[in-house]
Amino acid sequence: MARWNILCDFDGTVAIEDVTDSLLDRFAPPAWQVLERQWRNGEIGSAECMAGQVALLDASREEIDAHLASMRIDPAFPQFVEAVLAAGCTLRIVSDGLDYAIRAILARHQLDGLPVLANRLVQSGPRSWKLETPFSDPHCRIASGNCKCVNAVREHNRHHHVLLVGDGASDFCAAGEADHVFAKHRLIEHCRHAGIPHEPIVGFADAIGLLPALLAGKLHTPRRALMHEATAG
Repeated sequence: MARWNILCDFDGTVAIEDVTDSLLDRFAPPAWQVLERQWRNGEIGSAECMAGQVALLDASREEIDAHLASMRIDPAFPQFVEAVLAAGCTLRIVSDGLDYAIRAILARHQLDGLPVLANRLVQSGPRSWKLETPFSDPHCRIASGNCKCVNAVREHNRHHHVLLVGDGASDFCAAGEADHVFAKHRLIEHCRHAGIPHEPIVGFADAIGLLPALLAGKLHTPRRALMHEATAG
């Protein structure tokens, strides 16, 4: 049984909806969507986009907390966490979203012990907020606040295989570095086009069903083993 480091995206993967967007919809003026379009058009990086959007938030901490209490997660995620930890694997949340929101939502499901690597949401006034990006990297290809390739996959694939569970654009680079991917939504198409080893999933119920085969080494040959074979040949 191979040991795996499992890295899970949060918004749209663990959480049913994009939590950051829901906060902006609720507490920011429509100008946040202008920044979103600039990011999608490649005019600005995701870190610059999110920093500008977070600065538009107009909400007290109590209002933020009340909104976060309404956010739902995939109902099978707690069972997935239990299964991977029981198998001796590690699991970490790796997100280009907001750490405060992620931790608050996980705590409601008694999952606050999970490590979280994400951007920092910091209160700067009674109703104002700012973004800090301690995990950014100057070489990040998409100028994200949390460069998943550098800070997550490359950091954790030194001794064990890395499985990425994700759904969207912030996972594209990391998917190319991981040994295997459980992919949702847009990440499925990206993996198909890029020839990245992956399993398409709808949610964590599917991921739980795939775990025995993954742990037994039946889904694929880890990428580093393939590279070693190619070099040896």
